[in-house]
Amino acid sequence: MAKSYRPLNVPSGVEIRISPELVQVKGKLGTLELRVPRGVQVKQIDSSIVVEGESGVERALVGTTRALLRNMFAGVTSGYKKIVELRGMGYRVQKTKSGLQINCGFSHPVDFTIPAGITVEVNQVPNPDDTKEQMFEIIISGIDKQVVGDVAARIRAIKPADPYHGKGFRYRGERVRKKAGKRAVGAQA
Repeated sequence: MAKSYRPLNVPSGVEIRISPELVQVKGKLGTLELRVPRGVQVKQIDSSIVVEGESGVERALVGTTRALLRNMFAGVTSGYKKIVELRGMGYRVQKTKSGLQINCGFSHPVDFTIPAGITVEVNQVPNPDDTKEQMFEIIISGIDKQVVGDVAARIRAIKPADPYHGKGFRYRGERVRKKAGKRAVGAQA
């Protein structure tokens, strides 16, 4: 058996239930489950977790399983948050009962359903570029890092930031590389 890189310390206030195929982590924010890959074993020794694997492919999954468990510990204790911004003249996001209604330049509003376990907050914020374009901030939070990231990526994929004007969805802090338009390129020739 190959041991994990390091034992994982279990944070205080977190309960763990380990079975051969499933690890359940329960904390103050909720409960998460992880299916353990075949050939990988998760053991609890005192207040730490050790992940072991057999040879070959299973050994490659030891580090992944350990990282997923570490993310679960952080999720049930403090949670995860991702912020997506929408910029553009006339672009708008509204929270509805089932999710979000997004107006972003299409001929129709886009309805986006929020999965269970995810909370979404929508705020209109001033645009840092001092343009007249409206800017909305969508704060996505939850205890499962993978689901929070997936929801943020699916929202961003509705209308990614356009490289000519910068209109559309982007992650907070993401730099959109702007291209010169036809006029700017033609003037140089």
